[in-house]
Amino acid sequence: MKVALSFSGGKDSCLALYRLEQQGYHVVSLITTIWKEKQETVAHGEKLERIKKQAERIGIPVHFIETDFAGYTEDFVRTLKDLKTKYEIDSVAFGDIYLEGHREWGEQVAEKADVAPIYPLWTEKHKVLDLLREFVALKFQARVIKVDNTKLPENWVGRLVDESFIADISGKDVCPLGESGEYHTTVFDGPIFRKQV
Repeated sequence: MKVALSFSGGKDSCLALYRLEQQGYHVVSLITTIWKEKQETVAHGEKLERIKKQAERIGIPVHFIETDFAGYTEDFVRTLKDLKTKYEIDSVAFGDIYLEGHREWGEQVAEKADVAPIYPLWTEKHKVLDLLREFVALKFQARVIKVDNTKLPENWVGRLVDESFIADISGKDVCPLGESGEYHTTVFDGPIFRKQV
């Protein structure tokens, strides 16, 4: 199956890519949504250059969707249809973990574009810490680039996601993987990367 992966450059989408590859899927394109006005990624506020460098090191082309809040869904569907023509994709994958609303949106978008939705990380809420442990055990290297300072300390920006991070976030009343936006990361090394920095 040829798959396009919704890609932020963070831990969830990178672990999703790893899982897809392990399961024998052929990921032919990464899709990253960016705000038209700011020219930065939607969820993480990342600069495009960092995403381009990640995609280059991973060895999979990235396709940017310039969008705004009003046209987000429509722009995503149109892009999937374009990728279906260009790469002959038959599936789109998302790194969502347990939020039903996110999954429903992805399934609706996939249906409109006539491709199958895939959720390689989907699990029960109480099992998310296992995913974070798996991410670290696989020797992914990630750094926190943004936090919701109503939920986590501002000085966590810059922290590495490692055993110490797992221990600290386990003691907080938040999702250990930041599924509700508690924190965002960038991944700079790990088993999906074919080229070194």
